[in-house]
Amino acid sequence: MNITDSKAPWLIAAVIATLLVGAALGYVFSRRTEAPAQAHTSARQAEGKVLYWRDPMVPGARFDKPGKSPFMDMDLVPVYADGQSDGGVRIDPSVVQNLGVRLGQVERKAFDVGLEAVGAVAFDERLLEVVQARVAGYVTRLHVKAPLMRVKRGQALFEILSPEWQGAQQDYLALLDAQSPSVQSIRDAARQRLTVLGVPEATIVAIERTRKPHATTTITAPVSGVMSELTVREGAAFVAGDPLARINGLETVWANAQVPETQVSLVREGSHVSARATAWPGEKFHGRVIALLPDVDPQTRTLAVRVALDNAAEKLVPGMFVSLAFSAADGERRLVVPSEAVIATGQRTVVIAARHGGFDVVEVTTGREAGGYTTILSGLEEGQSIALSGQFLIDSEASLRSTIERLSAPPPREQRDEQTDEHARH
Repeated sequence: MNITDSKAPWLIAAVIATLLVGAALGYVFSRRTEAPAQAHTSARQAEGKVLYWRDPMVPGARFDKPGKSPFMDMDLVPVYADGQSDGGVRIDPSVVQNLGVRLGQVERKAFDVGLEAVGAVAFDERLLEVVQARVAGYVTRLHVKAPLMRVKRGQALFEILSPEWQGAQQDYLALLDAQSPSVQSIRDAARQRLTVLGVPEATIVAIERTRKPHATTTITAPVSGVMSELTVREGAAFVAGDPLARINGLETVWANAQVPETQVSLVREGSHVSARATAWPGEKFHGRVIALLPDVDPQTRTLAVRVALDNAAEKLVPGMFVSLAFSAADGERRLVVPSEAVIATGQRTVVIAARHGGFDVVEVTTGREAGGYTTILSGLEEGQSIALSGQFLIDSEASLRSTIERLSAPPPREQRDEQTDEHARH
């Protein structure tokens, strides 16, 4: 008989005994581990009434009964009437002080979102006046001989000679001294004809005073401004309908700015705008948005915004660049938090809400940011206490705790059934 064969049954028996002892110890250890947890749960439930249940990884969602989270394979945790939750993070007050955790509050305040852009000054087309010929003729003399010259209202621009005006003046003079009531209506019609043909009112008054026709007629500037275009020269002929000159007023000017498509919502028609020009350091010009032009540049993805700037001193001229500051304050009070309290991970945005004895990781929906504050669209309420520093450590602790809970939780029922079937097959 082989000695090795005689020892085999004893070795097998020793291995089986070791496995049985290990299983027994594991059972005892697991019961001792579950006991404190069950005791803690029972004690915690005795402390206060459960308000609702929530998923620690999706704090914004609330449920009216316990169970599995529809978002992740983990149990929902209760939130009690005292404001605490088994899914939050508890930190000893001394530890909070040592970590230097600063607290702030969720506020409601007027949120002024500013926007800056660069614009190019242009003529205000609403102040454009066109000097146009209503009859055929030619220019006998130019008083303003170059474009872009500044002119004043009533200033002589040029003198013209028109045969049609000559005939209309003669007809009016023939009826001027008539006293018959029937002729007076014809005389009034003759005077109206001179006005329709474009004869200046000053020329008609001079004809009535001197009782003589005027060989040439002086055309004056209808407004003060800059002669942006001069299309005639001395001796040049023109026909009815030809534009002789264009005059732009400078009381106001336009500043055309390109605003990114993503920030167009910050610009509202009628909102106030302040401007600064490098040509006039230290001076500020004021105006308002008059139009958001419905044309997006496909290359730069910007929208043209037209601003009308006050220019009473006529210091701003076309071609200048100005820096525009748009005011987007609408007086509405919004829910805001300091921007340093917001944690954006790319997949979610959270704020650490402080409560008595601990912290909760609250998922929020944020709006725009300006002046060190971020608007909160959902997730928080006014007056809540939030962490302004150390929140990254708290968020990491909360994520670690949720991960441990998820890993230590029993597998779902379907998975347990699959594992049972697999063992049965083997």
